Amino acid sequence: MSQTQQMVATLKQALKARGITYAQVGKHLGLSEASIKRQFSQQSFSLKTLEAICALLQMELGDLVYAAEADLAKVRQLTASQEAELVKGPRRVLVAVCVLNHWSLAQIVSTYTLSEAECISQLLQLDRLGLIRLLPENRVKLTVTRDFAWLPNGPIHHFFNAQARTDFLDSGFDQPGNLLRFQHGKLTSAANVRFQQKLLRLLQEFTELHEEGLATPSEHRYGTSLLLAMRPWEPALFEALRRKPDTRPFASTT
Repeated sequence: MSQTQQMVATLKQALKARGITYAQVGKHLGLSEASIKRQFSQQSFSLKTLEAICALLQMELGDLVYAAEADLAKVRQLTASQEAELVKGPRRVLVAVCVLNHWSLAQIVSTYTLSEAECISQLLQLDRLGLIRLLPENRVKLTVTRDFAWLPNGPIHHFFNAQARTDFLDSGFDQPGNLLRFQHGKLTSAANVRFQQKLLRLLQEFTELHEEGLATPSEHRYGTSLLLAMRPWEPALFEALRRKPDTRPFASTT
């Protein structure tokens, strides 16, 4: 994440923390809500606009820069060995996922069959791995960035890939809140890259919707998983009917 992206992300966090909406920002600046949303989406602000938004937040521009720099120092990714420690048992993975979703110790213990002592033990391990800081009274502070991601093809990826194959996809996806679509087409490498960039923006929106929902009581929120997968591919049944195998490497656009 660039410094500009981090500053905008930190600004959005500050607005959410104070319950200030885009509409209120627009009213403060004399602009429409749509205009404010567009500026945040494009990450395009004048210095004067940034100062005005900071004034609404009752903070100095320097405070925003300092907070953004502090966020930049957070963990963006674990090492392979750290992830391997995480997947040593389902309870540790469970607690890690819960705290990344901003659950408290009390919420974890009341929802799952872990004792308070077991949960604290797992939290201490997560603290040791650098994923969180365990504070007095067993409060949890995340030490990861908003764009924190698991290692591609790493231990966590393999863990959830196995769960997706045997559990997540074992569904008719025909119930409320379910969606499954499969689309096949012929894309150029440039179109492939462009579409993947759009998917990544959708993933970011998924994260933002999750964060917006944190103020809503947990009984009104549902654990929701999203699986995105895209690669040059055709069914093996089709490949078997080819006159010649398609051995072309994917053409990089970089």
